[in-house]
Amino acid sequence: MRYYYTPDQVRAAERPLLDALPPGVPMRRAAHGLAGVVASELIARTGGVFGRSVCVLVGSGDNGGDGLWAGAILRARGVAVGAVLLTPERTHAAGLAAFRAAGGRIVTAPGSEDIVVDAIVGISGRGPLREDAAALVAAIDAPIVAADIPSGVDPTTGSVDGPAVHAAVTVAFGARKPAHVLAVPYCGRVELVDIGLSFAEHSLASLEPSEVGAAWPIPSAEDDKYSQGVVGVIAGSDRYPGAALLCTGAAVAATSGMVRYVGSAAGQVVSHYPEVVAAADPDAAGRVQAWVVGPGFGTDERSRSWLTAVLDSDLPVVVDADALTVLSSTPDLVRRRSAPTLLTPHAGEFERLTGSAPGPDRVSAAADLASQWGVCVLLKGRATVIADPDGRVLVNDAGGSAASTAGSGDVLSGILGALVASGMEMALAAACGARVHALAAATAAHGSGGEFAAPVSASPLLHAVPEAIRIVRSVTL
Repeated sequence: MRYYYTPDQVRAAERPLLDALPPGVPMRRAAHGLAGVVASELIARTGGVFGRSVCVLVGSGDNGGDGLWAGAILRARGVAVGAVLLTPERTHAAGLAAFRAAGGRIVTAPGSEDIVVDAIVGISGRGPLREDAAALVAAIDAPIVAADIPSGVDPTTGSVDGPAVHAAVTVAFGARKPAHVLAVPYCGRVELVDIGLSFAEHSLASLEPSEVGAAWPIPSAEDDKYSQGVVGVIAGSDRYPGAALLCTGAAVAATSGMVRYVGSAAGQVVSHYPEVVAAADPDAAGRVQAWVVGPGFGTDERSRSWLTAVLDSDLPVVVDADALTVLSSTPDLVRRRSAPTLLTPHAGEFERLTGSAPGPDRVSAAADLASQWGVCVLLKGRATVIADPDGRVLVNDAGGSAASTAGSGDVLSGILGALVASGMEMALAAACGARVHALAAATAAHGSGGEFAAPVSASPLLHAVPEAIRIVRSVTL
């Protein structure tokens, strides 16, 4: 697991370290790490360190001190370093003294440096960049390395509500913060610098690729089609037959032992996937070990009746799309359940379910819904948030927006149904499914050489699911 810690958790972990070490030692540890990452970036981008140029944007407080100490270390390695003091009267005194002593220059604005270091605000910062800082940042052409958090990005929620730094690299001091996974487009690549912190608990977590690969169900010599998992799919309608094909096809591609389909698109589904067993209604479907219900299946009385029948069972259920709309008017169908339930809303569906949009704090929004309704929630987005009713929160950054296309969610639901039917615990299934879905989208959208080839639609995303599974499985071999 990769863990993320809130500013309050970080400050609590810093206290014993600050009490045990001489003054300034943790800051200099952070600064050494920051300087090391900047030096590595200089080598990667320009071929060397000596004679290169760096500008540090220095705010008040410890984040500015980190930047100044890092500037002093880089100056000792032969880098020409300038510093813009955004609040001169509140500049970190010891850091500024070290910077001046090393030969650093005070400048009024960045020039033509090779790299700019953002040390404006740290984990205590809230809100967008102020006007003067925003103007400086907007004029920068060089790559930016952010000290701990890109300024203007909320460290806890990853939200941005105005001008903010877009960093090529962010150097996380002591621990990764939620913004490092919730605001990847602003953070860029995240490099962790160990400064000696220890934590009793974390805020949220994400699965490592090897963990996804190790958890993915692979049949053994003793397995049969039933022990591998039988998933029932209720999807599609006369208006949206494609939803049935995408959802059912994804359940097949994600290695279900058997897929049973219920809906009006049975002829089309079986013609594309002859291994699928079709039925006229849920009662006639036969034995299943989990249900997926909702993609494109409408919101009429038949849909409501079928959803009610499925939720009245003691089987795990993945509720998506139109089923979420039906559920928004009858939430007790889920609240009274004891069997595992996974809701998979995007922001609009979340608002229909709860009466309010997720807002900037998507982690808390998903966690609150999971706790109040007693369900697992997968809140879709570039950073997909998965919360279970016990308070655990997982997050998956898609690495891009290739999956932001019509029908993509239908594919995800089919993958999730296959994993849940295999017996995988609900939150783990949601996190693994989200990871493979994102990887399939990226695989479909890029050429064999890794270069962007074309925008992806749901059909090539579906076809890339087996390759995405192969990739995550290969990490564990």
